[in-house]
Amino acid sequence: MSFGMPEWGAMNGLRLPAEFRKQIEGIAAGTIEPVPPRHAATVVVLRDHAEHGLQAFLLRRVGSMAFAPGAYVFPGGSVDPRDGEASLGWSGPSPAEWGRAFGADEPLARELVCAAVRETFEETCVLLAGPTGESVVDDTRGDDWERDRRALLDRSLSFAEFLDARGLVLRSDLLRPWAHWITPAIEPKRYDTRFFVAAMPDGQRARDVSTEADRVAWVRPDEAVARARAGEWAMLPPTLATLEELSRFETVADVLASPREIVVLEPEGRIIDGEPYLVLPEDAVRYDASA
Repeated sequence: MSFGMPEWGAMNGLRLPAEFRKQIEGIAAGTIEPVPPRHAATVVVLRDHAEHGLQAFLLRRVGSMAFAPGAYVFPGGSVDPRDGEASLGWSGPSPAEWGRAFGADEPLARELVCAAVRETFEETCVLLAGPTGESVVDDTRGDDWERDRRALLDRSLSFAEFLDARGLVLRSDLLRPWAHWITPAIEPKRYDTRFFVAAMPDGQRARDVSTEADRVAWVRPDEAVARARAGEWAMLPPTLATLEELSRFETVADVLASPREIVVLEPEGRIIDGEPYLVLPEDAVRYDASA
């Protein structure tokens, strides 16, 4: 779904096109079965800018994408079946610890963390891995890195194979759990997505390499929220909610040190005063439509 200009109304709801009414009514009546969501991971890559302060990295999805065309999003994507390979080099909090943070079993938690790091590298060339558990790769530019990135994209190389060939270990300690969103039941494509935050590693550069994006930007969270509310940038509710929360922090260190209690957030399609709306859950950040 591409939401275009936000039109927030009753009960913190986002007014939807009229064609969603049949879908909402069918799901409520039990005559339409929602599509099962796929597990996915997304990473909010952050940096401290000397002039602009805290910034987040965003990509704008190309208009031809089936899901959220034209929307500004964070790097991320679906779990690959091989993300759970036990041979993958790992440093930092264990899959069991990540499972407790995200309410997932250990195998799924391993897949989610691996997907988060793999997808971020595939879409931005930012790699949260290093030769040891105390170091991180300082540069991912060059033809050899690009060959590996493309091999990961076409799935001719698994993430475990990629790390092993380069003598690297995944640095799960560079990530922090942030949120858990599930795509609304009214959507034809659905994702069960865990959100992570991470600091941009020193020496690395986030690049515009994703074939799914036509524009990238480092932007202050409050500026991104303002652009979305003004109708300049299309965003899905989880992206907007995350940026709204991040706008309250001054530095990357403040974000990484913030305690988080992860709850499942799933917007719901409802008919309000005869019109279809997407209503955010009570635990989500609430937006002031007049702001």
